[in-house]
Amino acid sequence: MAVSERAAPPAGSGRARVRNPYSSLPSWLYPSFVVLALTMFGVYTAWVVLFQPVAQSGSYLSPFDSPLIIAGGIPAGILVVWAPLVFRGTCYYYRKAYFRSFFWHPRSCAVDEPKRGPYRGETAFPWVLNNLHRFTFYVIFVQVLFLVFDAIIGFDFHGRFGIGFGSVLMAFNVVLLSGYTFGCHALRHLAGGSLDCFSCSTVARTRYQLWRCVTVLNVRHDRWAWASLFSVWLTDLYIRLLMAGVRHDPRLIFCWPSITRPSRRTSWCSARAVPACALRSPRPRVARA
Repeated sequence: MAVSERAAPPAGSGRARVRNPYSSLPSWLYPSFVVLALTMFGVYTAWVVLFQPVAQSGSYLSPFDSPLIIAGGIPAGILVVWAPLVFRGTCYYYRKAYFRSFFWHPRSCAVDEPKRGPYRGETAFPWVLNNLHRFTFYVIFVQVLFLVFDAIIGFDFHGRFGIGFGSVLMAFNVVLLSGYTFGCHALRHLAGGSLDCFSCSTVARTRYQLWRCVTVLNVRHDRWAWASLFSVWLTDLYIRLLMAGVRHDPRLIFCWPSITRPSRRTSWCSARAVPACALRSPRPRVARA
């Protein structure tokens, strides 16, 4: 266990300077990064959810709008975004991150706490709401399944299988979100919690193996958290650039040979960056009298 080391106080100072035992970087750098990253992501989320239309381009659907729910004049993102925001806001890692950045809590036990009121932990409002974390996990689990479905649909281009930059980006986003979600402390507790013996029954041994699998992801839970956060933002931004015509989606599309022209050899035909008009069925010929 790492403990802070107190360096020699500078001349004329009556208080010792605390050295960060976790990194050689300045102690202010990590909290500043957390404040900047979470603030920018929060502002971007509010902007796209409240003031922008649904981000959908072809078979690509933004994770901010998945699953797509249309309910009158309510922005579709509001019905979706609340779950991941509550899930991340009550996440054990993010709680540590924003407590040590926005509220300037120390990163080590040897550092004095800032002068505050009486400590009541998470028993008072609003911190008591952090207990909702395990319940929002069930909602996020279902939402990840929708994102997996969206990623699969992202490889479908007008009935033909293809690989576009957007489809790869959506699949990569699902991998990162799955690593973050299924490495969650709540799932780790569901897998191996409330057990006094891991080897006393077949069910207990199975839960132990599941607990070990979740623990593999949980060890790097902070990195999964940041990587998935940026992948969600990047996926949404890319789809919106496609909608605005700023970017063109490079893609490789595969198609079976037409059944009207049989061939002895079964093969794939490919085309790079196939325009939408090339994927439409040809116009029927009109016979002239």
